[in-house]
Amino acid sequence: MAPRGAGLVCAAAVAAALLTGCGNDDGDDGAKTGAAGTSKAPTSAPTTASGATLTEDQAERKELVPKAKVGYDKALDAAVAAVDKSKPVSVELKGTPDKPVWETEVATADGAAHTVDVDAVTGKADKARAKSDEDADDKRELADRLGKAKVSAQQAAQTATDKTKGTVTSVELEDSDKAGTLVWSVDVVTTKDWNKTTYDIDAVSRKIVREHVDRD
Repeated sequence: MAPRGAGLVCAAAVAAALLTGCGNDDGDDGAKTGAAGTSKAPTSAPTTASGATLTEDQAERKELVPKAKVGYDKALDAAVAAVDKSKPVSVELKGTPDKPVWETEVATADGAAHTVDVDAVTGKADKARAKSDEDADDKRELADRLGKAKVSAQQAAQTATDKTKGTVTSVELEDSDKAGTLVWSVDVVTTKDWNKTTYDIDAVSRKIVREHVDRD
C-alpha cells in the first residue's frame, strides 16, 4: 500500500492539471472560436464599386433596385391598362429583394384614384383598388392637377435621367413648396454609389425647379 502522503501529492497534481486545462478554455483561443470550435470570419459591410462603405439606405437600394426587371414606365403602362381612361399619378419601387413591386396610383378625369400593384419581375398588375379615403375635395384637387399637367410622367423621368444617368425608382405628381408649383418629383438611383437624386420637374414647362442628392 502506498503511503498516505504520496496519495495526497498525486491528488494535488491531478487537481492542478485540471485547473490548467480550464484556464486554456478561457484564453485567446476561446475568443477566436465559436461554440463548435470553428473560426468566426468577421462580417464585412457592403461597399460601392470604389470600395466606400454603404449607409443602410444605400445598402437597401443596392439589394432592391437590381431585382426589378420591369421598369417604372412598363409598370405605369400596366397600371393604366388596369383602370379604364386613367392617367398616372405616381409609381414607386417598394417591396423586398425577394419580391420587388411597383406601387402605383392612377386616376380618371374626375379625380377618382386607384392603386395598382405591379410585379417588378413579371410586370403583371394586380386588381385595381379604389382609394377609400378620398373625399369629394380630394377628387377635385387631383382632377385639377391632372388637367394642368402638360408634361407626362415619362417626359419628366426622361428630363431627370438626362441630367443624372441611373434607374428611376419613383415618379409622383404633386405640388412643390415653391408657391404651389405643380411638379413631377422623380427619384433616380445611381448604381456606382447607390445615392438617390430627387428632381422636381415643372409639370407645365418641364424645367427642373429643384435637385437634391440623398447620400444617406
